[in-house]
Amino acid sequence: MNTKIEKIVGNNIRILREKAKLTQEQLSIRLQIAGCDITRSAVAKIEVGQRHLYPDEIILIQQILNVSFDEIFKI
Repeated sequence: MNTKIEKIVGNNIRILREKAKLTQEQLSIRLQIAGCDITRSAVAKIEVGQRHLYPDEIILIQQILNVSFDEIFKI
């Protein structure tokens, strides 16, 4: 994986989460309710590019934040 891209995508998710007025904890809880086993710590690591994203996580984050995939993957 390209760490530069992971950092950009993670930062995009952080910005979109903050626009949605959600904390990392709130996002992780919504992901858990949707069936994705993820902690607040994992969300934090995703946002700084220290943890890989799985396809199901990307889809759920896109739905929870009500954003387009283009917004998540904007380079």
